[in-house]
Amino acid sequence: MQSLRPRQLLMLSLLAAFATMALKTLAWYITGSVGFLSDAIESLVNVAGAGFALFMVTLARRPADDNHPYGHSKAEYLSAAFEGGLIVLAALAICITALERLINPQPISTLGIGTTFIVLASLINLGVAFLLLRGGKHYNSPALEGGGKHLMTDVWTTTGVIAGVALASISGYSWLDPLVAIAVAVHIVFEGGQILYKAINGLMDNALPDERLVEIHQLLTTFSNQQVLFLNLRTRAAATLQFAQVDMQVPGNWSVERAHQLADEVEIALMAEGITLTIHIEPQHAHTENT
Repeated sequence: MQSLRPRQLLMLSLLAAFATMALKTLAWYITGSVGFLSDAIESLVNVAGAGFALFMVTLARRPADDNHPYGHSKAEYLSAAFEGGLIVLAALAICITALERLINPQPISTLGIGTTFIVLASLINLGVAFLLLRGGKHYNSPALEGGGKHLMTDVWTTTGVIAGVALASISGYSWLDPLVAIAVAVHIVFEGGQILYKAINGLMDNALPDERLVEIHQLLTTFSNQQVLFLNLRTRAAATLQFAQVDMQVPGNWSVERAHQLADEVEIALMAEGITLTIHIEPQHAHTENT
């Protein structure tokens, strides 16, 4: 899995989204089930979300330039926000269709063949979701993680739809089918809200997780002694990029060259851990006077 880069994983996700959308649409066409239709509509969201995520990840990988000196990595959060918005719209479309079918119930036919297509689509989603979640954790990518979680939720949603459609078919109560579709829509709205919240929260420069902070402090400790102190550590995450800033106090009689050389060594050590560190150098006596 680690041999697949983020763009390759999202290309795979896009192809899988087209395949599952076709299978679910065919299942709805054969059975006439509004529950299967709700699943097909969500697959359309998967296609749009995967396509936009691919575009945003491509943009996020662009190097820093004059207009974006810290890079373009936050573009991945736009992907998550876009997908969250599409999910909410899909839920509204499902509700409208389900309410009409709830008022005018229709019998479900040829359930077995339609269910076969739905199960096959769900297995495809399950496999791709696993790859995206693994990739999201490996590359620290919110776009991959968001896509994986969405597909995993889609798997559970499909399971619920199959149960609802089967119950409606066996019992003869056709109204159970649109009722399950409405429940799916409510679940989808909740999912979309979570994705939107994480996207907005990511744009607000969250600090790095606690385990990452511990790693940074441990590394800084290897460079600190009675003469060198590191204070006021501040961190932020920008999708796949991680940044930190710290004050480094050195003796006032050190030369600029000596202090700068040590700062370079610390920054290189943090860069090896995937963190871009900025160091502010100040003499120790200046800190003593201020305090």
